[in-house]
Amino acid sequence: MNNQRIILPISKNENYTVQPTKIIALGLNYAEHAHETRREPPKEPILFPKTPNVLIGHEEPIIYPKILHEIGFERVDYEGELAIIIGKKCKNVQRKNYSEFVFGYSCFNDVTARDLQLHDRAKSWPWFKSKSFDTFGPIGPKLVLQEDIGDPNNLHLQTRQNNKMVQETNTSEMIFPVDFLLEYISKYFTLFPGDIIATGTPSGIGALAVGDTIEVEIQKIGILKNPVKAE
Repeated sequence: MNNQRIILPISKNENYTVQPTKIIALGLNYAEHAHETRREPPKEPILFPKTPNVLIGHEEPIIYPKILHEIGFERVDYEGELAIIIGKKCKNVQRKNYSEFVFGYSCFNDVTARDLQLHDRAKSWPWFKSKSFDTFGPIGPKLVLQEDIGDPNNLHLQTRQNNKMVQETNTSEMIFPVDFLLEYISKYFTLFPGDIIATGTPSGIGALAVGDTIEVEIQKIGILKNPVKAE
């Protein structure tokens, strides 16, 4: 299997290779984010894929794709999120047993070509292109094990753009918490070690520009920092 691999520290002397077969992302998993996009909070999880080519690590550059200018689109957004990394192959997980199948957690940035996404949605097309450009999935700076994170549904999250705070929430505000997501998603798909679930972004999304630095910080995990560069 020739998927993108990311090496994440899990301790001072040990690393973990994240090599997902799939990245499953959540849309509108915070009510305030749904409201800012003028949509109703969903009654069940909205799932969409990001492809493994999006993955980059801490301090690696997010590349603004030149094709966007060529086709008449401009806006690329940050979306700070909590990422779940699967630890064991699983299907039909029971919610109460979710932690048995989670290896750990990291920070994630669901970078999105926003006006391309809106264009495709207006035509009732999938928004696959807007989510899966190379480098549109920074993850890091490390992986914190399930047993060390405590309650993943109670973690403070911030996103900062050029040192200015633009997103702030607690994962307790997620509409669908981590345990529910493992049960729900595993009804539809077999999950494999290294698969990533990106749990959705809070309100405060905004545009990135070449030269920006974007940081996603989550309590107990650390700060994922990435510069933005032109292709």
